[in-house]
Amino acid sequence: MFAGLLLAGFLNATLAAQVAGPANAGYRTEQQRKGVAGGLGDPARDEKQKPGDLIRAMGLQAGMTVADVGTGIGYMLPFLSRRVGADGHVIAEDIFDDFLASAKQRAENQKLPNVTFVKGTETDPNLPAEGVDIVLALDVYHHFDYPEKMLAAIHQSLKPGGKLVIVEYYKRQEAMPEGRALTHIRLDMPDVIKEIEANRFHLIAEQEHVPDSQYVLILRKN
Repeated sequence: MFAGLLLAGFLNATLAAQVAGPANAGYRTEQQRKGVAGGLGDPARDEKQKPGDLIRAMGLQAGMTVADVGTGIGYMLPFLSRRVGADGHVIAEDIFDDFLASAKQRAENQKLPNVTFVKGTETDPNLPAEGVDIVLALDVYHHFDYPEKMLAAIHQSLKPGGKLVIVEYYKRQEAMPEGRALTHIRLDMPDVIKEIEANRFHLIAEQEHVPDSQYVLILRKN
């Protein structure tokens, strides 16, 4: 009976840690991810996502190393690559092989020689220790099943004084089509800040990115 209680406790703890179930339900199969990829690669996305504004807000400079955690099909890679230039480095990370394959193809098509690719896990993006100036998590924080473990790994990857940039949806009816943000998004902005700051970061800037839809948080490694 004692062993059974231990097992039950372990299973409950495991399930409790997997906090992004609703957000990740549409990514479980390759077919589902193909559907998602269509939206990620939509040429009209630039107008809403404003990648140039985002890069300026990040403080990304030539020669830096930036990691795009949860790169998906590599939407941000051309913008990041050109900003850091020939002396800089972009690390594109994802946990799905099919997304990484699409991101690699995008980098090849656009001739981005300063981009390398890393396969991460649900708990660790597998970035080089103290090797990254800025980590970007664009529309992916709500997909973290193990946020504390991911934040610990990101913290370890950042250079002293390195920054974590979060672009996330508000938890509001109007933030995503059909009110999906109310179930899709785990935490609204104030609680996202609290959670990240509790894991050895401190907020240095916040701003609205897409009116009534997305915001940007810039946090520095403690």
